Amino acid sequence: MSTEDDDNIRRMSDSYRDIIVALGEDPQREGLVDTPVRAAKAMHFITGGFRENLDDLINGAVFTSDTDEMVIVSNIEMYSLCEHHMLPFIGKCHVAYIPQGKVIGLSKIARIVDYFARRLQIQEVLTKQVANCVNESIDAQGVGVVIEAQHMCMMMRGVQKQNSIMKTSCMIGNFRTQSQTREEFLRLL
Repeated sequence: MSTEDDDNIRRMSDSYRDIIVALGEDPQREGLVDTPVRAAKAMHFITGGFRENLDDLINGAVFTSDTDEMVIVSNIEMYSLCEHHMLPFIGKCHVAYIPQGKVIGLSKIARIVDYFARRLQIQEVLTKQVANCVNESIDAQGVGVVIEAQHMCMMMRGVQKQNSIMKTSCMIGNFRTQSQTREEFLRLL
């Protein structure tokens, strides 16, 4: 971890300690003594997408290929934090693309999802970011991304609906312009 990371964790830890006091708790109570540091380290990890470098993450794992059929990676577990309440949303991301001379390493798709998910944002933006990144990485004929997630801000507070699932999609290229391509992707999910 860098000195900047250490400084940020220290600052967040102080803030978490202040929050604990504002809640009416004693930050020196046995169960809470180390909570500010643990919470700061957890938040630092959960928002790691802000500090990663996309080029390092992809690491040249783009390969020449004459494949021109749909590639789908489904059920990629993901979690993020909504930017409105900083509460988690948890779900699955499904990514499909039709190559145009290049494919991307399988694990890189999951890493791209994590890269964008580990930030403060809304699900709609996350979906678009993943689709655009995959498309820009390999100049695909088309990319489709669907995310299904449960939002703790809707489950734990507010309307408190436990079984609601938000689904978002972003379709680029053939997935947007050709209904058969889009339907094939959605049917295969």
